[in-house]
Amino acid sequence: MSDCDSGLETPQQIAERVRDLMWVNDRASQSLGIEVLRVAPGEAVLRMRVREDMLNGHGTCHGGLIAAFADSAFGFACNTYDELTVASGFGIDLLAPAQLGDELTATAKELSRARRTGVYDVDVRNQDGTRIAAFRGRSHTLPGKRITHVG
Repeated sequence: MSDCDSGLETPQQIAERVRDLMWVNDRASQSLGIEVLRVAPGEAVLRMRVREDMLNGHGTCHGGLIAAFADSAFGFACNTYDELTVASGFGIDLLAPAQLGDELTATAKELSRARRTGVYDVDVRNQDGTRIAAFRGRSHTLPGKRITHVG
């Protein structure tokens, strides 16, 4: 009997099921053309291509959209345990401009998770490996609330 047949899911299966459920209603990430490439417990990797409608007055990707992209990666990473978790704050350093057509990758990794709080770093890079932004998010887990709970 496999874990799935016995009703027990592995941490990876839980992370993937949470990703699928969150994605359905994540209109913000969908509108930015974000793709969730991978999730694992405490981690997420997302991709976004810089479109013309994302450019600011200087012809580079708007910093707020880079922050939104990193925040999406943070959100997917901190919810992989199937405990409803929200941002309590974040900071971002914009290190290099993202250009039209750049394919950005956001890699979110958990640094700390204790009781109801967590800290996650998100590294945003372009297709050449140039670091575009460094993001640190702080999370708060809502006690007793599950993403996969139905009813």
